Amino acid sequence: MKTEDIIHKPKHYQGRYGLEAVDVIKNFGASPEFEEGFYWGNAIKYMLRYHSKNGVEDLKKARQNLDWLIEKLESVGQGDD
Repeated sequence: MKTEDIIHKPKHYQGRYGLEAVDVIKNFGASPEFEEGFYWGNAIKYMLRYHSKNGVEDLKKARQNLDWLIEKLESVGQGDD
C-alpha cells in the first residue's frame, strides 16, 4: 500500500475523482496573476506557521509552492533576468 505524499499530493486537497485544488486554480483563474498569487500566498502562509504547527513539513510545503511559482514565472518568460 502506498503512503500518502503530504507535500506533493495531499489527499485532503483532492476531490472525489482526484482533482486537486491547485488544478482548479490553474484552470479557472481569471489571469496568470491569480495563479502566481495563490502560490506566493501559500508559500508565505507555510513559512509563517512552520514553527508553531508542522515544522519541517510546512517548510517543504512552502518550497513546493515556491517551485510552482518559479515554474509558472519561467513559463511566461519572467524567469531570471
